[in-house]
Amino acid sequence: MKIVYLGTPDFAVKPLKKLVDSGYEIIAVVTNRDKPVGRKRVLTPPPVKAYAVENGIAVYQYDKIRVEGVEDLKKLNPDLMITCAFGQILSQEIIDIPRLGVINIHASILPKYRGASPIHYAILNGEKTTGITIMKTDVGIDTGDIILQKETEIGDTETCGELFDRLSDLGAECIISALPLIESGKATFIKQDNNKATFTKIIKKEDAKIDFNRSAIDEYNKIRAFNPAPIAYTTLNGEPFKIYSAEIVDVSGVPGTVIKADKELVIACGSGAISLKKVQKAGGNAMNISDFLRGNKFNVGEDFI
Repeated sequence: MKIVYLGTPDFAVKPLKKLVDSGYEIIAVVTNRDKPVGRKRVLTPPPVKAYAVENGIAVYQYDKIRVEGVEDLKKLNPDLMITCAFGQILSQEIIDIPRLGVINIHASILPKYRGASPIHYAILNGEKTTGITIMKTDVGIDTGDIILQKETEIGDTETCGELFDRLSDLGAECIISALPLIESGKATFIKQDNNKATFTKIIKKEDAKIDFNRSAIDEYNKIRAFNPAPIAYTTLNGEPFKIYSAEIVDVSGVPGTVIKADKELVIACGSGAISLKKVQKAGGNAMNISDFLRGNKFNVGEDFI
């Protein structure tokens, strides 16, 4: 079975590696273009491309696969295409190319959390479980028939980065379980209930802004959901102030004001409070709160924002 694999970020590398290690014939990888990264804007390949190059797999890169990639994919003539966090929507013309169709590795239990940021939103909304769905791709956004699903619990303190890594591993396991069913014709295809669907948007920096008028649990979940990127933030003396981690504290006060400021820094929320654990002020480095408080003094009742 000749497979073309479409993926871009780190999340898509482990399933690709599992396919290669399991002996599947990956005839090509399709990914997005190299992009400038960091302050020096160094042109950097997507992680999936880096893995493919290291392992001698042909790489195709497109800004718009529906415009640039159709003829290349037809020439490759794959039996199956697998997408995983590819980041582009396929046209029906592309979906029709492989004889076994296109299947997708998606990081949620569909139909909940379709779209670009299912891992972030599962944590942001305080979900206790999430998982992986292997689905047959159609022209909609994560609307195709479900082939296989596997759930996993979300830890109470788990960050997006930590869950990202676990779901990548789970995605690798699930695709290996699904492929024999697809290849043998034994796969079942279950239609999604569109009435139960929820959608997630692309995460922007402003989504990570802390609102102390909301509950402590809401903002605690936000801090977890946006670690390692883009990092939850508020303002301190008019400058951005990043919060990497925190804990919920069962105390109350005026939202946005300091409740404790000696060995810990506790800020009141609309209900409850959060104790900051790792922070970064503008122009500084990320620091544990004990180190931060040695050089930065706060008064109880002080307005934090």
